[in-house]
Amino acid sequence: MIKKILIPISGDDVAPRFDLATEVLVIIVSSKNNEIEEERTIVLPRASAEKLCHLILTENIQVVICGAIEDEFYQFLRWKQVTVFDTVIATWQDAFDGFLGNRLTSGDILYTRMVEGEYV
Repeated sequence: MIKKILIPISGDDVAPRFDLATEVLVIIVSSKNNEIEEERTIVLPRASAEKLCHLILTENIQVVICGAIEDEFYQFLRWKQVTVFDTVIATWQDAFDGFLGNRLTSGDILYTRMVEGEYV
């Protein structure tokens, strides 16, 4: 079984907002051994949540890892049987690695940051 993952990106990071992303990363992974079979970047002509949802459906994407997403689009994707990890703040690589390791959850902040004088 193969999994297709889509991550809206901004540089090396997960794009902060789903509806403002103009670049997405599509990664195809073999579920047997989590090997990347294909990785490609798609540049969209303009930011549009509707066009992004259309791309997700036409590409048969099974998993979306994104930042903030409006509830309307979140519910639509869930209705279409797409697994959505939303409100993820991280580099796309850290988010993807977390997904592969079954450690990623919605709302994850995967940057090292200082909280009350300690790095977390």
